[in-house]
Amino acid sequence: MAAFVYMLRCKDGSLYTGWTNDLEHRLAMHNSGRGAKYTRGRGPLELVYSEELPDKEAALRRECAIKKLRREQKLALLQTWQARIAE
Repeated sequence: MAAFVYMLRCKDGSLYTGWTNDLEHRLAMHNSGRGAKYTRGRGPLELVYSEELPDKEAALRRECAIKKLRREQKLALLQTWQARIAE
């Protein structure tokens, strides 16, 4: 079963990284205030990155790797991803 790693930009400019099996449902949860505690009260939230992975274990490993990045590295990852989407 496919899984996703995603990043949200909060209205305060911070970035939140998470994983899910159902990206649309998870985004709806975050935006309704029933998502992660960190994102509550930080809306509106903007999806700025998503990556599909083959399974939960791969998604958890990727989420952990992204969370270890410094903010500048996360922003560089976002730019690369957005450029690839624009092609």
